Amino acid sequence: MDNLNTQDQTETLTQCFHCGNDCLDEHYHYDEKDFCCIGCQSVYTILSENQLCNYYSYNTNPGKTQDSKAAHYDYLDEPKIAASLLDFSDENVSIITLYIPAIHCSSCLWLLEHLYKINPSIVNSRIDFLKKQVVITFKHKEFSLRELIGMLGAIGYEPVISLQDVVKEQNKVSDRDIIKKIAVAGFCFGNVMLLSFPEYFGMAAFEHQFKTFFGWLNLVFAIPVVFYSGRDYFISAWKNLRNKVLNLDFPLALGIAVMFIRSIYEILSGTGAGFVDTLCGLVFFLLIGKWVQQRTYHHLSFERDYRSYFPVAVTLISEGIEKPIPMDELKVGDRILIRNNEIIPADTILMKGDAVIDFSFVTGESAPVQKVLGEMVYAGGRQINEAIELEVIKPVSQSYLTSLWNNEAFEGKKKKIDTFSDTISRYFSVALLLVAFGSAAFWMFEDSAKAWQSFTAVLIIACPCALALSSPFTLSAVLSIFDKNKFYLKNTAVVEQIARINTLVFDKTGTITAPEGFRISFEGDLSHEEQCMISSLARNSGHPLSRELVKWMKINEYFTVSSYQEIPGKGIEGLVNNKMVRIGSASFINIKTEKKDTGTVYIQIGEHYAGYFSFRQRWRPGLKELFTQLGSKLNMHLLSGDQDSERDFLLPSFPWEDQMHFKQSPQDKLNYISALQQKNNKVMMLGDGLNDAGALKQSDLGIAVTDNINNFSPGCDAILDGAGFVKLPNFIQQAKDAVKVIHISFGISTIYNAVGLFFAVQGLLSPLYAAILMPLSTVTIISFTSIATHMFARKNKLT
Repeated sequence: MDNLNTQDQTETLTQCFHCGNDCLDEHYHYDEKDFCCIGCQSVYTILSENQLCNYYSYNTNPGKTQDSKAAHYDYLDEPKIAASLLDFSDENVSIITLYIPAIHCSSCLWLLEHLYKINPSIVNSRIDFLKKQVVITFKHKEFSLRELIGMLGAIGYEPVISLQDVVKEQNKVSDRDIIKKIAVAGFCFGNVMLLSFPEYFGMAAFEHQFKTFFGWLNLVFAIPVVFYSGRDYFISAWKNLRNKVLNLDFPLALGIAVMFIRSIYEILSGTGAGFVDTLCGLVFFLLIGKWVQQRTYHHLSFERDYRSYFPVAVTLISEGIEKPIPMDELKVGDRILIRNNEIIPADTILMKGDAVIDFSFVTGESAPVQKVLGEMVYAGGRQINEAIELEVIKPVSQSYLTSLWNNEAFEGKKKKIDTFSDTISRYFSVALLLVAFGSAAFWMFEDSAKAWQSFTAVLIIACPCALALSSPFTLSAVLSIFDKNKFYLKNTAVVEQIARINTLVFDKTGTITAPEGFRISFEGDLSHEEQCMISSLARNSGHPLSRELVKWMKINEYFTVSSYQEIPGKGIEGLVNNKMVRIGSASFINIKTEKKDTGTVYIQIGEHYAGYFSFRQRWRPGLKELFTQLGSKLNMHLLSGDQDSERDFLLPSFPWEDQMHFKQSPQDKLNYISALQQKNNKVMMLGDGLNDAGALKQSDLGIAVTDNINNFSPGCDAILDGAGFVKLPNFIQQAKDAVKVIHISFGISTIYNAVGLFFAVQGLLSPLYAAILMPLSTVTIISFTSIATHMFARKNKLT
């Protein structure tokens, strides 16, 4: 095996000018530049011919590798399919919104905004960087939709088009309404403050004639703040009161109402300046906090379903003619063509071809499944070999995949996350009312004139503005920190839920396994000639293990192969250099072995048994350290749809053998999570495919792990990019620290309220005190939460 080991020695490789990948010995050279593949060279050629090489000025190697097979877009010539994808179309132009995952830098933005230079039939293009979307207006009579998509693919920006683009049920979140309310509140707040300055610093004699006028103006500014900007607090408080629930919006609405009513009374009666400045400032800061809290990752979809995994069309074979048809027109009895890397959209029977199906998305089983003619093939599998022909036996709506997704057990709604603010607001509201009525009752007997002042002053000063702001600003800061580390949460409440987790459940395939290939080792001894013979034979096969073997061996010399034969499920053989070479299972080459796993490939050259290759899934970097760190604080479990052949290889990293379970169906995973919850565990589930969808929904916190956040992921509470997987302990600790910051900020808020209440219960609260104390507490809370959260992030190595 020494001969093979020498190939792992480090070599100095040339980088591709377009994508930056390493160029192999046989790479492409054009215009005094090196390219890793003909695809990258083609993209450069297109840009060069259209004077768009400024693309390379903004970033070094900004492109993506083009060494992949082009997608088939014949179906876009069908008018019905094209019409379902377009946003708008008239006699002259069409508009379409396309999702392009390759958008990642300023070079991408520059190039996509200059598409009209490549083809003048493109009128304009607008890019949404966060959503990775481009809106293109084009002249459809001169330039078809298929040609447009083909052009984008040719320059390295191939869009993803799925069935969910047709049904267009993505949630569109708009924050325009709240921004308008913030703008109104901010405008009024600024003007009221300006008009209130003379009152703060004392009016000169000649200014007293304007006092009443300023008061009336302040009231005018207060009306839109209360009845437009602040109306949501009244609506929410009323709805919750009807449901016999006291949330934080109740004391906020009460405080706003009391400030407004008392301001009207004081200004109309001439007994004071009112609290309009405090009122406008309160609503303004509350709305900013609300906007910050609502701000989330709208470019990610946390509620995806199987349609975002399916293509929009399928190739129908009718009377020997291939024709693309929309997915909803597929019927039982139709014969369809599925090419390499395409999804099987319905339950079918294999009629022609060598089917090697990857079902990992549906079942969690990582090993590809080979099918024989006449065997049933379920929907959701991906063909990873040659093109095959299938006959549909169930419509898409009744397929196994669809029934799995629509399983009632998977649709149970999680109960709402009970946040710290929700919990404290119940007690805060009751305590506030008791103090207010108690103060009023006391002054009714001592000095009845002060009863009203005391009652309203308590409600004004104890308005929980600081408490209402501490959570959104703290949690939004955490979301921003997580975002930079490729961890995306559905909303801010998820942060508090992470802090409460005491049990972790991991899926295996796609979650703790790395996406890039296998860990390959060889037992035996091969000469260089024998390596070339094996590589020459394996490169004729489309089986994933054969492709991985060729890639790993890195042989550049090939022999001619004759009498090639591939037996599905067993192996391949062929005459190479006048010797019969056989690669496959132990039974295929007639040897006895105790190994039963599917990750072993045996080699026979002539009559000589040469040894075997072991294919093991790669674990994510730092997995053992991750499990050790998490296992010291949390209860750990592992569930997998795979066979248990990897058990012994996992044990050094995951020593809790009794909590490691294999051959788990989607329903088994869901039931396992439910059983843990019945024992009062707070469960976080980490999975990736449809086979984990039920468990993710059942768990207290479901995290979809993916190496491309824009690919399909099941409905979940958070999406974790594979690159950030190793930081999971840091994320959990940061969430716990964030809750700690909220508790401390609540303590600070309580101190401010105690000081204010000292004056309020005595009926001594003046507008000046309120105008100073309330903004001061707000600024203190916002500053503290921001600084403390980022200090903890630095401690947790997330900055």
